[in-house]
Amino acid sequence: MVETLYESLETSEPGRVVAVRGSVIECAFESGLPAIASVLVTSGQSPVMAEVLQHLSADRVRCIAQTSTRGLRKGAAIFDTGSTLQAPVGRGILSRIFDVHGRPIDGAPLQGILERRSIHQGSPPLKDLVTRSEVFETGIKAIDVLAPLERGGKAGLFGGAGVGKTVLLTELTQNVIGQHHGVSIFCGIGERSREGQELYTEMKEAGILDSMVMVFGQMHEPAGCRFRVGHTALTMAEYFRDDEHQDVLLLIDNIFRFIQAGQEVSGLIGQLPSQLDYQPTMSTELAQLQERIANTKNGAITSIQAVYVPADDFTDPAAAHTFSHLSSSLVLSRRRAAEGLLPAIDPMQSQSQMLSAEIVGERHYSVSREIRSTIAQYNELKDIIAMLGMEQLSTESKRIVARARRLERFLTQPFFSTERFTNLKGKNVPLQESISGCERILNGEFDKVPEQKFYMIGSVEEALSASVSQ
Repeated sequence: MVETLYESLETSEPGRVVAVRGSVIECAFESGLPAIASVLVTSGQSPVMAEVLQHLSADRVRCIAQTSTRGLRKGAAIFDTGSTLQAPVGRGILSRIFDVHGRPIDGAPLQGILERRSIHQGSPPLKDLVTRSEVFETGIKAIDVLAPLERGGKAGLFGGAGVGKTVLLTELTQNVIGQHHGVSIFCGIGERSREGQELYTEMKEAGILDSMVMVFGQMHEPAGCRFRVGHTALTMAEYFRDDEHQDVLLLIDNIFRFIQAGQEVSGLIGQLPSQLDYQPTMSTELAQLQERIANTKNGAITSIQAVYVPADDFTDPAAAHTFSHLSSSLVLSRRRAAEGLLPAIDPMQSQSQMLSAEIVGERHYSVSREIRSTIAQYNELKDIIAMLGMEQLSTESKRIVARARRLERFLTQPFFSTERFTNLKGKNVPLQESISGCERILNGEFDKVPEQKFYMIGSVEEALSASVSQ
């Protein structure tokens, strides 16, 4: 394993392991300490790889294991590779699946000679950055109308457990890669093996695996792997952006598990916790990852990230710090998911920097504002409806409620990724059709069409044709 990742080990005197505490390894070196972020490797048939995190004294370092420490004993020899963690880059990595070390985990050897680059890279210099204000169309009505994504920006899918983050990210993967002409990289941080296998199968069946790379730091792997796998994926993305001059779509599931892995590493090395037991370096670690996702003169990296929100608390430091890096925030509502309004995107909390008249146009901007206004008024009337019934509302309030309920149902959509579960054929709706449909509902054109006709359809014409056929 060592020979395939590094050309040779340093010829200097090896160090020795002086303590092993879970994933934390302390090593002593008599002549010269390894540099921070250097990879150390033990000898034997099952070598242990570790990354240097701290210099404890003039002859001792503290490392975090990148592989299992099972069988490692005190006094074992450990060598400095003289190198940081490396990721393979080049056209040969397309359609393959890798781990944090850049080793293929899909059962096939790498073809050809690939360049390997350190995963520890800085963000692009300001002089090379380019800002673009262009909408990144997804074909999902609720996103394109209410919180459009930015081409070359960062979008977050926020939600607690079980509200549909991974399903929505999978759907975005299929929809966007089909119309995306660059390279796509999927980074699974703390993913279940089952989820990774399902995604690989779906992408292969969809015929889009040839322009895609997958990188996984799985749930059962040490915290050090999950903490660095995002940097491995970014190194691959940067190659296609800077060397191949291509646009890159980077999908991350789940960025919270990156923060969680950093929290584990921080606790293992003995750092005092900060707010709500998060690591004191969380803001810096997240920024180092996020700021590498940028547009340059060579190309753009567009990122879509799932973000788990602990206990549905959006004031949690992990969610709050992630918000600050994003151009679009899609908040998934547990209430809407329970009501079957899927995707469960909350129109009142989701937001996008792209939603301004100068960027999306006056018509799109006005329709989105009117949708939010109508749904907000409906939410205010819900308590009255629950206590007194619809009959006590004024004619105008009844009209607002009826249109809001039709809008909520029209913004649902059958997904390609869930066809085998729902038996509903997936729909991809162009942006202008989505805007037109919402505009016509707001104008009262469909006031006499039953609201259930708008549930799980594509364009608004489907509701009209279904109503006429009956």
